[in-house]
Amino acid sequence: MLPVAEHAPRLRVAMLAPPWMPVPAPGYGGIEEVIRLLSGELVSRGHDVTLFAPPGSTSTAEVVQVLDCTHPEEIEVSIVEAAHVGMAFDLIDHAGRCGRPFDILHDHCPGVTVAMADRVDVPVVHTLHGQFDAGRAELYRRHGNKATLVAISADQRAQAPEGAVIESVIPNPLDLDEWPFCADKEDSLLFIGRMDPDKGPDRAIQAAALAGRRLILAGPVQPDHGDFFESQVAPHLDDAQVSYLGAVEGEQRVQLFARSRALLMPIEWAEPFGLVMVEALACGTPVIAFNRGSAPEIVDDGETGFLVQDVAGMALAIGQLDQIDPAACRASVSERFGLERVVDAYEAVYMSAREADATQAPFGVPSTISTSVTSSAPAR
Repeated sequence: MLPVAEHAPRLRVAMLAPPWMPVPAPGYGGIEEVIRLLSGELVSRGHDVTLFAPPGSTSTAEVVQVLDCTHPEEIEVSIVEAAHVGMAFDLIDHAGRCGRPFDILHDHCPGVTVAMADRVDVPVVHTLHGQFDAGRAELYRRHGNKATLVAISADQRAQAPEGAVIESVIPNPLDLDEWPFCADKEDSLLFIGRMDPDKGPDRAIQAAALAGRRLILAGPVQPDHGDFFESQVAPHLDDAQVSYLGAVEGEQRVQLFARSRALLMPIEWAEPFGLVMVEALACGTPVIAFNRGSAPEIVDDGETGFLVQDVAGMALAIGQLDQIDPAACRASVSERFGLERVVDAYEAVYMSAREADATQAPFGVPSTISTSVTSSAPAR
């Protein structure tokens, strides 16, 4: 690990997690996983990081509990987010009054921080984790100029509404040391994700059946998708051709990625970033994904997997998996999504956000990662 002096001056960073689940999340939480990795790597580089997060959070950074309990059943409920962000702002302002001001507030909440970013006396860097639906588009159109916005894929940035200036694209990171490379695969295919129509476990079942291959399904069934699971997934479960493991975590999750012949990603909507694809590739496991959203930025068609248009195309690609070198899959993650590269890029954004806040003028950041571009923030 390079010392902090070779990356950026020592910074005091306030890392603001969403209020729903602790960091790391029990089971699995993509945003919480990103926050865990960023916080830990920043601390290892010598930065002073305080993680403002729900109860039960752990980190090598200093952890400050914001609210009294987690809210896993109220994800994206605005009243909970407002209470969480408002309390965090109070604590951040108090630190400044006590002579220990933060240099940067790095926010991962859905939108309240962005809307109120000009009310806190710290420059705000905000990572966009969600899709630009109608509500988010209106929020960022009106308030996006108050913070330095970072997209997690070029496709996500392309969907931004007018008024939301996003000049930095920094992908979600992965610590390769946590994901073992495995060249020798079992014959079964893997689908891992929520059991709902958007993620498409039913489409994965169809593709595997057309290809005559065994499929393992893993992931939670959320309350509002029980009917979908019972009608579209459960009838196909036979523990021979199609098996369902439920929600998986920890070593079981890692080994599923490592041993599987390929990961199937039949998602119909433009997902801003698919961290599960990166996790699979890190283990040397090819990905066959619908050509939507961020998939082309993660999967190199014909080299680390295949990009397809539909179930029939996915079934055809399953028969071509022998063309993919597992080592190439692993190398692609190191080059694009390695934790050190991602934190290099965020350090550059932090420094530019500080400079912009001090000078009240536009600024630029040299590109530091293959999927990032120059960064700028509006005057505050």
